Amino acid sequence: MEYIIIFISAIFVNNIVLAKFLGICPFIGVSSRLETSVGMTGAVAFVMVIATIVTYLIQYYILKPLSIGFMQTITFILVIAALVQLVEIILKKVSPALYQALGIYLPLITTNCAVLGVAILTIQNGYNLPEAAVFSFATAIGFGLALVLLSSMRESLDLVDIPKGMKGIPVAFIIAGILSMAFMGFAGLV
Repeated sequence: MEYIIIFISAIFVNNIVLAKFLGICPFIGVSSRLETSVGMTGAVAFVMVIATIVTYLIQYYILKPLSIGFMQTITFILVIAALVQLVEIILKKVSPALYQALGIYLPLITTNCAVLGVAILTIQNGYNLPEAAVFSFATAIGFGLALVLLSSMRESLDLVDIPKGMKGIPVAFIIAGILSMAFMGFAGLV
């Protein structure tokens, strides 16, 4: 039951983008096309889950026993950077079109505060390894859900005549605010 609560909470109640406001750069930057959003979701999910597991192991088997917890942030950043490089190499070989579509946002996963935030929140919340894996996977799904919702709405708005000054990023911020308020409705769920 604990895993279900963690799962639902991470997706809806404590959505990393819409409730905690982490990962806003790729949320706004990649959300103009649905297929790019789905690709970014997959890349972030892979990096987020693997990074959380690896950083959890590093925290409890290296940093904590050696009493060097102050190295947590820099160590986590290095692990995330290495994993992003791995994803970049794999995407370049497996799906060159997706690699091109993600463009500059793929290397930006390295500095995506959502990935680092999940790794740190896992430690702060005192999760064990299976709970950490569930939390990171559910958070990635929540990130993807928010990204896909925003990109779907932005694609629909391309068909509507809206004022020139509102096209692009301004309307994306308005939609993100409305989505954030909608997700606040899940606050009493768990």
